[in-house]
Amino acid sequence: MQELLMKRRAKALAVPTNDMAVRTRLRRLGEPITLFGEREMERRERLRTIMAKLDAEGQLEKLMKAHEEEEAAASAAKADVEEEFVQYPFYTEGTKALLDARVDIAKYSLVRAALRIKCAERKRDDPDMDAELDWALKQAGNLVLDCSEIGDDRPLSGCSFSQDGKLLATCSLSGVTKLWSMPEVKKVTTLKGHTECATDVTFSPVHDHLATASADRTARLWNTEGTLLRTFEGHLDRLARISFHPSGKYLGTTSFDKTWRLWDVDTGEELLLQEGHSRSVYGLDFHHDGSLAASCGLDALARVWDLRTGKSVLALEGHFSQF
Repeated sequence: MQELLMKRRAKALAVPTNDMAVRTRLRRLGEPITLFGEREMERRERLRTIMAKLDAEGQLEKLMKAHEEEEAAASAAKADVEEEFVQYPFYTEGTKALLDARVDIAKYSLVRAALRIKCAERKRDDPDMDAELDWALKQAGNLVLDCSEIGDDRPLSGCSFSQDGKLLATCSLSGVTKLWSMPEVKKVTTLKGHTECATDVTFSPVHDHLATASADRTARLWNTEGTLLRTFEGHLDRLARISFHPSGKYLGTTSFDKTWRLWDVDTGEELLLQEGHSRSVYGLDFHHDGSLAASCGLDALARVWDLRTGKSVLALEGHFSQF
């Protein structure tokens, strides 16, 4: 009679069906996880029998509750340890040149921001603003192919127009950068100096200069006559993209060494080595005011940086694959 009652009690108990859950429950109860030659169904029935016996003795609920409390305490302790490591940011001391650059950028950006706000207010109050936008959209819809030109023997990796639109610079995997006159599309000069493929090219927004990036871990500054003015060295892996600060005084470079760097155009000095991406950094651009920089990497993360303080002010998450 007692055995029959035990079987009925065992059938009424909720026993896990997943084998891993069964093993975990056996471990909690201090029983062997598996016996020699035991299969999944046999293991589950053994757990049912053990639980029924403990339940009849009034020990099951007490034992399971004690194990749950131990696990909760262990999880809380682990969370506290992890939180301790997250709480403390890491800073490195900057140079005097970086401090001067931050102050200069702050002064530059405040003036530009004030002008931008005033311009936005005028446009908001201007009844012809919508007409200007409609005209711009209409012009964009009428764009057609004007010409096509072979730029190099190897694939082209970047291009950039000068501020006056009279020159176009193209770079290629051969490591060569070429300047073309517009709108004639005639080659003006060839810039040679990189020992590996060129990855990007951009014109200065202020001066008659252009900068190139390369897989040889360097960036170079040129004039439009093809003369090399300066070489920026410091990255530990190939460069990806390059961008001028709106003031024209600073140059930003990204690299597969997981960093982006800020350089002084006049001296060639590395002002800032910025970490923050877990994988290669690919893209970089500056806000028109000059106050912010945005970087993106192969970690599928984009970050916005305040150049005046050096802090990451915004992390743009959501992508599930690399940029």
